[in-house]
Amino acid sequence: VFRPKIVEFLDASSSAGYRTYVRSLTMVLSKAIRELYPDDILRVEHPVSHGYYCNINGRENKIADDKIERIRERVRQIIEADMPIEIHESPKEEAIAIFERQGDMDTVYLIDRMGKPFVTYYSLGRFYDYYLPVLVPSTGYLDLFDIVSYEDGMLLRVPDRNSPDHIAPFEKQPKLFGIFDEFARWNALLGIVNAGDFNRSINTEILEDLIKVSEALHEKKIAQIADRVIAEGKKTVLISGPSSSGKTTFSKRLAIQLMTSGIKPLTLSMDNYFVDRKHTPIDDEGKPDYESLYALDLQLFRDDLSRILQGERVEIPTFDFATGSRRYNGDSIKLNGDSILVIEGIHALNPEISKGIDPAKIFKVYVSALTTISLDNHNWISTTDNRLLRRIVRDSKFRSYSARHTIGMWRSVRRGEDKWIFPFQEEADVMFNSSLIFEFDVLRRHAVPVLETVPQDCPEYAEAHRLLKFLQYFKSTNEVGIPSTSLLREFL
Repeated sequence: VFRPKIVEFLDASSSAGYRTYVRSLTMVLSKAIRELYPDDILRVEHPVSHGYYCNINGRENKIADDKIERIRERVRQIIEADMPIEIHESPKEEAIAIFERQGDMDTVYLIDRMGKPFVTYYSLGRFYDYYLPVLVPSTGYLDLFDIVSYEDGMLLRVPDRNSPDHIAPFEKQPKLFGIFDEFARWNALLGIVNAGDFNRSINTEILEDLIKVSEALHEKKIAQIADRVIAEGKKTVLISGPSSSGKTTFSKRLAIQLMTSGIKPLTLSMDNYFVDRKHTPIDDEGKPDYESLYALDLQLFRDDLSRILQGERVEIPTFDFATGSRRYNGDSIKLNGDSILVIEGIHALNPEISKGIDPAKIFKVYVSALTTISLDNHNWISTTDNRLLRRIVRDSKFRSYSARHTIGMWRSVRRGEDKWIFPFQEEADVMFNSSLIFEFDVLRRHAVPVLETVPQDCPEYAEAHRLLKFLQYFKSTNEVGIPSTSLLREFL
């Protein structure tokens, strides 16, 4: 340390501490499998059920229970041995040679893309691996874990962010896993499962085709959802999802698909049902909690929705954000035989919203950017990072917010999502994945200049620096070939 620094100690309850714990545990798991089954290829794919889904030698190969037990026991032995995890820095050519000797070509393709002459990586005994975040000093720090069978693979169970002394409770999430699985198989068909695959194979002509195929897949999925809504005789569609998931553009494109089938979509914004600002709930930090379910006038919303679905003409309120109060401007809604009500809001899937409403009339959609490509086989890409980058770019362009401001607000946004959105995602009749396989290349061009403005002496710098390091694995490309109707356009 050559100049004054602020040192902050982090545990697994913080985002940075949690990343360090989970990635370090991943390295131990990787070493255990390499020792027990040298020819096997481990792939850590995505979070689900409060753990991380892994497969060995592809999703089509089920992992036997006795094999999982041997892996679990070897991981435990490595942790109990408290082996040092050593950090190394060497010229990129030397690092590439190390990973080539290990047969880790996915990592070779990843670091070969980097423009920097030196590479930082880790060793555990004679096993080498590559990770973005700093890892723990030794394996003894990683005493809390479990590995269990999950679908055709296995689930790496990790500490609970809210209670780091306990393993996160298991929660079945078949719909979330299903959408991840569908898109992972789609990526495999395209031959692009990691960032290195993307960087090696993409040229201008291929990228144009990939954009067309990806956008066509989105359009097909939205059309299928519209067809299902009509076929099942639903009269209202409730659309929910976390911040920067693309809910607004999805709602518009769903409305267009409904119109192509002769249906007239009517929209109702849940934002117009905010309670007067003076009645907004207060959060744990003493600030107004606009993310709370109870920031809405639930009874009024349910009464209006019930009357609309009964065929009445209902006058709809408008929330005046300048005065912090509701008012009526004479706007009204009436459903006819050829119309469907489309409602978008972060609380749309919460059962309290539709309490007392006939479920046979309601269709629920959950929208999120569920990133299905990885950096390499051991470095998955956080869906939260995907959404944060979208929001940083959008906030800068359309709201004149700095990256520092957006990053500073993100913790509060995530806290609200964990409490009010994610617990209800499995309530959805269908999930829609708004992520696009090429979007990091497009976001990089917009995000890097904004992130580089974050001052080094502010608390948000560490997160900005981490995101900049992440974006170095992607090429910058413009959005010329992206259609105006793309969900990504909502953020550009």
